[in-house]
Amino acid sequence: MKDTWRSPGAHAVLLILVTIVVYLPALHAGFFWDDNVLLTENQLVKASDGLWRYWFTTEATEYYPLTGSMRWLEWRLWGMAPMGYHAVNILLHSMNAVLVWLVLRQLKVIGAWMAALVFAIHPVNVATVAWISEQKNTLSMFFYALSILLYLKFDVENRWRWYGLSLLAFVLALLSKTAVVMLPVVLLGCVWWLRGRVKAKDLLCCAPFFLFSAVLGILTIWFHSTHALKPLGIRSDDFTFRLAAAGWAPWFYLWKVLLPVDLMMVYPKWRIDPSYWVSYLPGVLVIASLMVFWWKRQEGGRPLFFGFGYFVVMFFPVLGFFPQSFYRYSLVADHWQYYSIVGPISVAVAAAMNVNRHLERQQQSWAAVGGLAVLLTLGSATWKRAGLFASERTLWEDNVAKNPGAWVVHYNLGGQLLQAGRFDKAIIEFRETARLRPDLIEAHSNLGIALAQEDRLPEAVEQFEEALRINPNLFEARSNLGHALILLGRVPEAINQWELALRIRPDSAEVHYDLGRVFAEEGKLREAIEQYELALKFQPNMVDAQNALARLRAGQP
Repeated sequence: MKDTWRSPGAHAVLLILVTIVVYLPALHAGFFWDDNVLLTENQLVKASDGLWRYWFTTEATEYYPLTGSMRWLEWRLWGMAPMGYHAVNILLHSMNAVLVWLVLRQLKVIGAWMAALVFAIHPVNVATVAWISEQKNTLSMFFYALSILLYLKFDVENRWRWYGLSLLAFVLALLSKTAVVMLPVVLLGCVWWLRGRVKAKDLLCCAPFFLFSAVLGILTIWFHSTHALKPLGIRSDDFTFRLAAAGWAPWFYLWKVLLPVDLMMVYPKWRIDPSYWVSYLPGVLVIASLMVFWWKRQEGGRPLFFGFGYFVVMFFPVLGFFPQSFYRYSLVADHWQYYSIVGPISVAVAAAMNVNRHLERQQQSWAAVGGLAVLLTLGSATWKRAGLFASERTLWEDNVAKNPGAWVVHYNLGGQLLQAGRFDKAIIEFRETARLRPDLIEAHSNLGIALAQEDRLPEAVEQFEEALRINPNLFEARSNLGHALILLGRVPEAINQWELALRIRPDSAEVHYDLGRVFAEEGKLREAIEQYELALKFQPNMVDAQNALARLRAGQP
């Protein structure tokens, strides 16, 4: 029995079980934020030919066809039941923890299993594991770690089948999410860690990996720029700002690894003035640290260079040099360090293990208690944070408390409150959104809806008109403005707004019906019949229009 618990299989099972336990609250989470765009309202996911369209068309917002295929398959298994998607994501994360352990063991890293356990239960990873949209992270991490493991096996045994499988796994990782483009550099780093040098053969072996990274990386940048970012506009900040911000990011992420408190979905957006030299100091410190670790590699700096170097290298795609739609909200995000976090965790665990070896027996007992306390703290923090995802409203309320200056957080919370019928509180959130982001059309439009629900019609009209001032072609604002004007008794103005709305969307059965109802009340029966017929043309099963039309044709009011 003792030998059984020491077996690799038992270690793997224990990692999986612990991971599942700490993430149990996430099983009860729902769909969140952009899950609707990528999943629940995504026509590619629901289409019978969706697989073909994910792989061979440009219809998707991002070219991650393997992740898209996964969503397509899961939709047929789970549909609108979020638990299935969360269960798959948790299982993928637990398998990733096992692969992290196997890779670190192959690299002869001290405390490999313990490092994998910390990776599995670290609360920073909740943003990936409890968010269905970020299944692209867990899926790509699986193939990414598998590719490293297979390459290390090839490096030891020199069997080309392991090389081929490693290259295949890397391509699958890229097709899941191209954030893993730096894997060829990581492979060379692993070779250097094991042998102390990199030979010409190693460079030749990694050349195909670099080729696939370049091709799919460029494809992703093009795809993202022409699809996800095109309607949002390109970032206005210049290269100097991005260069300065790139130096800040590693230190921010390292701090969250070592002290994972005040975690949130949207962090405050940094205000960096690139005209001051101190703005570049964090980046200079990153480079200086790596240089010192390299210089001292024979005196204890080797693991620091390898661990910190890996940490920084894997962040390269999200340091700010390449376009990301998320940069509208913040320059950093917890889910962006899912791959990188392994570096500092491994260094910290190995250092703790080394120190423990030099302690006396009684001191080792106290160190074990301290280590257990750290694990319990991390696990409980992950459990608690995963529980926030059970309700999108509680998650945004938590984020507002921690970052009240984020307009998108107020906006998302306002949307949740609007759906829940808490119009008074929704008004507060949408007002704050409009204050922080005056040009956000949706903030004014939704504020108008909430005000109208509270019978504050004059204020609602002002907000709808403000939304239309920013964008005169906003159909929803014109339609809602018409409703507000009707309630205020301003019938001619309402009719005008609905007619303008129909110029934007002529097939709106609801607006045709509203116009028909107003015409009928004014005694304009011919116009009313015409509008009811148009409503039924575009929505044949509209019962209210059917009944109203039948009454008019029967000569009833």
